[in-house]
Amino acid sequence: MALGKLYIGKKVREIRDGAGDTQAAFAERLGISTSYLNQIENNQRPVSATIILALAERFNIEISEFSRGESDRLMSAAREALADPLFEGLTIGLQDLKLIAQNAPQLAHALINCHQAYRRASEQLASMDDTLGRHSTAADPSPYEEVRDFFHFLDNYVDRLDRAAELLAVRLDIPANDLATVLTRHLYDQYRVRVKLSALSDGSIRHFDPDSKTLHLNLYAPSATRCFQIAYQVGALEMADTIEAIVAEAEFRTKDAADIARIGLRNYFAGALVLPYGPLLRASAEMRNDLELLANRFGTSIEQVAHRLSTLQRPGQKGIPVFFARIDRAGNITKRHSAAKLQFARYGAACPLWNAHRAFEMPGRFLRQLAEMPDGSRYLSVATEISKGGSGFNAERPRFAIAFGCDIADADKFVYSDGLNLASRAAFEPIGISCRICERKTCAQRAVPPIKSALEIDHNHRGILPYKVT
Repeated sequence: MALGKLYIGKKVREIRDGAGDTQAAFAERLGISTSYLNQIENNQRPVSATIILALAERFNIEISEFSRGESDRLMSAAREALADPLFEGLTIGLQDLKLIAQNAPQLAHALINCHQAYRRASEQLASMDDTLGRHSTAADPSPYEEVRDFFHFLDNYVDRLDRAAELLAVRLDIPANDLATVLTRHLYDQYRVRVKLSALSDGSIRHFDPDSKTLHLNLYAPSATRCFQIAYQVGALEMADTIEAIVAEAEFRTKDAADIARIGLRNYFAGALVLPYGPLLRASAEMRNDLELLANRFGTSIEQVAHRLSTLQRPGQKGIPVFFARIDRAGNITKRHSAAKLQFARYGAACPLWNAHRAFEMPGRFLRQLAEMPDGSRYLSVATEISKGGSGFNAERPRFAIAFGCDIADADKFVYSDGLNLASRAAFEPIGISCRICERKTCAQRAVPPIKSALEIDHNHRGILPYKVT
């Protein structure tokens, strides 16, 4: 893997602190001088490939952790924030952003938070809605946004919950045993909670009555959904103290954000229980990440598998870095996570050239796309349409598209790459993150001009767009 010049002083210092070494002792273990180590930790010199290998070998760290991770997510978010016209006239290069993200992450977070507050205030003032003057200020993030960012910067991996779920899965022999049977039995044996299938009149998926200790599940919900909800209830009871500790450590601004985070953490535990880390990691390699086969193997839904694969980020035992998103028919991304270099836009809709949008036109099919971003990075993207419901002809049936994929370097590990010409540049379709920050100048699907580009308008000429991006 080509890492380029890496200034990772903060990371090296964290490894040394974790080992409890002085600079002199740590330098000796790496076979370098103390002065050289001091220069590395202060980002006066990049780390060499030899030192990267020594760190990986002696401290059980994957080489990939030095080239991707939170710094990539921070860089993507900070770059999008700096593209705002608010910062017009400022030229901040990628190397500067990389140095900030790697060595001053709190500063990058502060910039992102300030930009979020600025956007919310601007949008609310522009619309003149009645939110001004309420108990919350325009600068406060919504509870949903705060929790979304909480999981995003954890790389959507929560170690305490993940390992606890895997240990319980081993005890219950998941996935060898029938999922619904073992989870229902565990819930009763440990907590005297009974599971009852009911035709819930309001269309709810689940309802837990703590007084009667009864978990009511919608009789008409798919089996995978019911199993997930039983696992959710197990997590709510079994991991209550751990979840409360994680919420307390996060110091959310509002009670609503803390409550949403509790739901998210219980959902995380449920996903990790029905799709335990080790068995899923092994099965994904064996089945080459075939979502249908994995869903059948574990008794879950395709969406649950795709989402879970994006969370396999356990240090020292990482899965293939994949991206996952769920998109509604309006183009809103309702779920998102990327362990790959590709990062989704925080604002605005997804690129209309992305194959995720075409999935609605061909339900039941898996659509494949070789995609190239403006920066030249390439990805394999797989999209399929899913529908929720199952409660009869007259019931609403929400429809979504899920998109799932990886960097092209990992594409051969996915069954969906079979038959595609990965070596042909012409096989890759140009896509972007979102129109507002996309650098492509001649895209026929552009919805709005890029916010940091000048426009040239010729009243005597009309091209694909009514303006020319310069």
